[in-house]
Amino acid sequence: MPIDKNEITKEMIEKALQCKTTDELIALAKTKGYEITKEEAEAYMAELADVELDNANLKAIAGGAGGFKGYK
Repeated sequence: MPIDKNEITKEMIEKALQCKTTDELIALAKTKGYEITKEEAEAYMAELADVELDNANLKAIAGGAGGFKGYK
């Protein structure tokens, strides 16, 4: 099942940020019921590496309050 960005929670983002490899991210996604390819995992890892989330932005994403202000 593809990941719906509207369903991403603060907890999911925090756990994804802790992943060091694509294999870890793929395994994490599986625990949440998502199947992602290695290419998708690589893209997510690159996106996560470019984004530094502070508490205000995490709350905005998790609460759906307009999204992350620094995201391009």
